[in-house]
Amino acid sequence: MSLTEHTPAKTHNAPSISRAAAVALIEAVRKEATEAGIDVATAITDAGGHLVAFERADRTPFLAAEVAVDKAWTAASFRLSTHTWNSLVADPHVAPLAQHPRLMAVGGGFPLFDNGVCVGGLGISGGTAEQDENVARAALKAEGFRIPD
Repeated sequence: MSLTEHTPAKTHNAPSISRAAAVALIEAVRKEATEAGIDVATAITDAGGHLVAFERADRTPFLAAEVAVDKAWTAASFRLSTHTWNSLVADPHVAPLAQHPRLMAVGGGFPLFDNGVCVGGLGISGGTAEQDENVARAALKAEGFRIPD
C-alpha cells in the first residue's frame, strides 16, 4: 500500500444553494408575504452562513433586516429551524448558546436541504414569528425544498 492510500483528503466539496435558486426563493417569499398581507425582509445564506441573497420590502422595519439574516445564519449553522431553539436553550447544557449574538431563537428561519444535504438557510422577518414561519413554509413548498420540523 502506498502512502497516498492512507492520506486523508485535504479538501471536500460543500454543496451550496445557487444564486438562481436563492433569487427564486426570495420571489416565492415575496408572493407569499404579499398574500399574507405582511412586509418582510428575506435572507438566504449558503451552508456556511454567508449571505447569498437578500430583499427587504419598503415598509419592513429596519431591525427586521438584521433579524432575517441572523435567522438564516442560525438555521444553516446547526441545520435546525429557528422555532426549535426556544426549547433547546431551555436545557441548561445548551442554554449558554442563547448568549451567542447571532443565535435567533424566533420562528421564520429554516435550513435549506437539497437531496438530504444542507445547502443554506432561509430567514424571514417582519411579521409575527408565526407569520414569518408560515410564509417560509409556503415558499419552501413552492420552490420544492424539504420543510424541516
